[in-house]
Amino acid sequence: MFSRITTAVVCISSLFLAQSAVAQINTDDRDGRVNAINTAVPFLRISPDARSGAMGDVGIALSPDANSVYWNLSKLPFAPKKAAVAVTYTPWLKELVSDVFLAHLSGYTQIDEFSSIGGSLRYFSLGDIEFRDLAGANQGNFRPREFAIDAGYARRLSNHFSLAVALRYIHSSLASGLTPENQPIRPGRAAAADLSGFYTKDFEKDDGLKNTFNFGFAITNIGTKISYTQSAQKDFLPTNLGLGTSYTFGLDEYNKISLALDINKLLVPSPKSDSTYPNKGVLEGMFSSFGDAPGGFKEELHELMYSLGAEYWYNNQFAVRAGYYNEHKTKGNRKYFTAGLGVKYDIFGLNFSYLVPSGTGIQRNPLSNTLRFTLTFDLSRDDRDETN
Repeated sequence: MFSRITTAVVCISSLFLAQSAVAQINTDDRDGRVNAINTAVPFLRISPDARSGAMGDVGIALSPDANSVYWNLSKLPFAPKKAAVAVTYTPWLKELVSDVFLAHLSGYTQIDEFSSIGGSLRYFSLGDIEFRDLAGANQGNFRPREFAIDAGYARRLSNHFSLAVALRYIHSSLASGLTPENQPIRPGRAAAADLSGFYTKDFEKDDGLKNTFNFGFAITNIGTKISYTQSAQKDFLPTNLGLGTSYTFGLDEYNKISLALDINKLLVPSPKSDSTYPNKGVLEGMFSSFGDAPGGFKEELHELMYSLGAEYWYNNQFAVRAGYYNEHKTKGNRKYFTAGLGVKYDIFGLNFSYLVPSGTGIQRNPLSNTLRFTLTFDLSRDDRDETN
């Protein structure tokens, strides 16, 4: 009999392996094989922000807003508003099912000129799943769901640089009942932390306008392994290292354009032909992830994910965005274009993004027509700098 937990895990894994099937690893065949990195709770790596979602999922070094809690908490001391809240709704894999969605609530407040606190709640529902055994007998229905709650503190150390740390609690309930080994299936629970930094500098021009350079890093989901049974076997969280940069050009009093680039890498051991790598500790797995790919340095480069994005603002009221996301074909093969719009009026804002898969090899992509909707609310009218 298939275990119920396996059914749910397969469904979850399809989020990040939508365009490729994971093949059996063969260390004698190092070129061209699929060797995607799998982790538990991959919903932690789904972008919950329509602004970044319209820009190819860049966000580490964009100008700060309420969703900086997800991307890079250390941006918050430089935010133009003293407090803000954002709410995002994302139907997920709508080409396959109609009842899977991600909901996200985030916000922050600045304690003083140097310090900020922020937090978020992420809820992921996989709809209703019917479990059956190998004979096709109905084993009952279950509604898998996961959530994460986090809070953090950011501190500005100079006029240009800040650091932040965040703590996160993760709860993942994928199935119920017993495994084939008669082990009870239970919700998985884990704790994690983020460490991030942000640098920003303005360059005044002769005409009184300014350009802004941003750079950031974020190491996210550094935490305990997670398990759904009493088994000693536990899975890694999607620990990730992200580096990002952006540059904003002030064209005139009303127009500005920002260009951004993010590079991400999972700090999780690469799959090998044996099963020894999951037994590594969290810190050992993070450090070894830079040099453990079976294909050597070439395969390590394949594990990098790239996001490119552009954003145009008119009078800080209307925005047009576009971007591109690229992942190597042997590491998941997610490739897609994104586009979106943003509107701000007084303290309210609305962002919308749309995803269009690219590449070849699949006629119907599970990520096709992915939409994100974000509402933002500025809780303070005290603007420090609306041109950032």
